[in-house]
Amino acid sequence: MFRLSRKTLFAIEAVLDIAYHAGPAPVQSREITRRQGIPRRYLEQVLQNLVRAGVLTGVRGPRGGYRLARERRRITLADIVRVILEMEARDDPTDADDGSPLGLKVVRPLWREMADDCMEQLEKITIQDLCNRARDAGVESEEPDRIDYTI
Repeated sequence: MFRLSRKTLFAIEAVLDIAYHAGPAPVQSREITRRQGIPRRYLEQVLQNLVRAGVLTGVRGPRGGYRLARERRRITLADIVRVILEMEARDDPTDADDGSPLGLKVVRPLWREMADDCMEQLEKITIQDLCNRARDAGVESEEPDRIDYTI
C-alpha cells in the first residue's frame, strides 16, 4: 500500500516542530535534530527544498534558522508530501514507460488513482491541526509564549 518514506516523515515532523516550537527567533536545524532525532544530513536537504517550495522561509546568519512561510492553517500535509515526492520522483516505478499491458493500462492507473485519493485526504490536514493534536496529546512546546503566525 501507499507507504511514506522516512524523508517524508522527517519533513512533516520538521515543519510541525518549527510550527509548534516557534518563538521570536527562527528555529534552528540543530534544535529540530535534538528534539526530533532527525539526522542532519536528511534534515538540511529537506529544509532547503521546503524553502524553495514556499513552505518555509530560511533566515541566514548565526542566529538564523527556519520559520513557516505561511500561517499554520494554510500549510497542508499535501504541500509537504509533494515537495518530498518531487525529490524522490526518480525512484517512482509507476512513471516508467516500459511494462506489460496489464501493468501500463490497469495496475499503474489504479495506483495513481489511489495516490490521488491519498493526496486529497492530506489536503484536508493542516499544520494547525497537527499542532492542536500535539497540544491535546500533552506535548510541551519549548517556546511557551510561541508566536502564532496569523495575520
